[in-house]
Amino acid sequence: MNKKDYYEVLGVSKTATDEEIKRAFRRLAKTYHPDNKQTGDEAKFKEVGEAYAILSDPTKRRQYDQFGHQAFTNNGNAGFSGFSAEDIDLGDIFSEIFGSGFGGFSGFSNFGGRTSSRTTSKRPRKGADSLVNINLSFEEAINGCKKTITLDLNETCDHCHGAGGFNEHTCSTCGGSGRIISEQRSLFGVFQTQTTCNECGGSGKVFKNICNECNGTGNVKKRKEIEVTIPEGVDTGYQLRISGKGSAGTNGGPNGDIYIEFKVSPHPLFAREDEDIYLTVPLTITEAILGCKKEIPTLSGNVILEIKPGTNSGDKVKLKGKGVKKINSFGKGNMYVIYKVIIPSRLSMSQKRLIKELATTNLEDEPEFKEFKKYL
Repeated sequence: MNKKDYYEVLGVSKTATDEEIKRAFRRLAKTYHPDNKQTGDEAKFKEVGEAYAILSDPTKRRQYDQFGHQAFTNNGNAGFSGFSAEDIDLGDIFSEIFGSGFGGFSGFSNFGGRTSSRTTSKRPRKGADSLVNINLSFEEAINGCKKTITLDLNETCDHCHGAGGFNEHTCSTCGGSGRIISEQRSLFGVFQTQTTCNECGGSGKVFKNICNECNGTGNVKKRKEIEVTIPEGVDTGYQLRISGKGSAGTNGGPNGDIYIEFKVSPHPLFAREDEDIYLTVPLTITEAILGCKKEIPTLSGNVILEIKPGTNSGDKVKLKGKGVKKINSFGKGNMYVIYKVIIPSRLSMSQKRLIKELATTNLEDEPEFKEFKKYL
């Protein structure tokens, strides 16, 4: 099923600021909240939350702008996969915008009642993703290469093994449940909310001694060097996903991912358009008139090209399969050779005499001249 454009869902432009996106979300979330008897709509409420989850995250918004909904499907061809919009934790999103009193939502199956629970702090959470920019030469992008990147990542603390402390015991504030139940009036009536316990962070457990190495977080920041294999054919703006090499997760969650975005330097001779390569080949007047054999460069080495007599500037020849390799696929693009006849700016006297003799050539019967004369 085709999904609506996320910008259209929120009613904002693609150049909208973070604040404009947040305002649009607040307005629509209140409008479509299932407890709103007049305009409540569970499907639209979920759609609005999903759109905000993507567009409010700079990395995910950049991926969505480049690849659309395919960026968040496991079978997409956008160069990375593994994230699903269905995995979005809307409980955190709504609490972030409306405050903790608004309550979280664990899925969308229990909208009929007015009780909501927020137990997300106990759940395993994936670590943060990282975005790294890499500059490549034209040749490195075409042929592929290896690069070493250096970045600071959160790693599981070796001292406390990720627990965050020692001598664990039951939290006295929430009695080990990890939640505090309270009632609160809101725009939509009285809510009974179960919010995360501030004392234990929703775990139901507290430590007598906090780990000094990680200050209770369970993670410590470390500088790491990672060797990256860059496939053939990447181009400016392409993103490569390195799964599970990002920051450590929390509560036993998986590591985040590293996204690498490339910027490729231009080549002095070759111009690239997707998988196709363009090369402008200069010809002398005599080469263009009489034809010749000319050696030209390609991405895979020099080749001899036979140029037909009477070649004009702008004439184009296709060399099949001489372009760039298609990423994650077989086959290559094509190379297009465009001829450009160079007019000499300086001539000797003998050369000028030859050109004047050439000027006596009768071209009146050529198709181009006949068509031109029709309008004289």
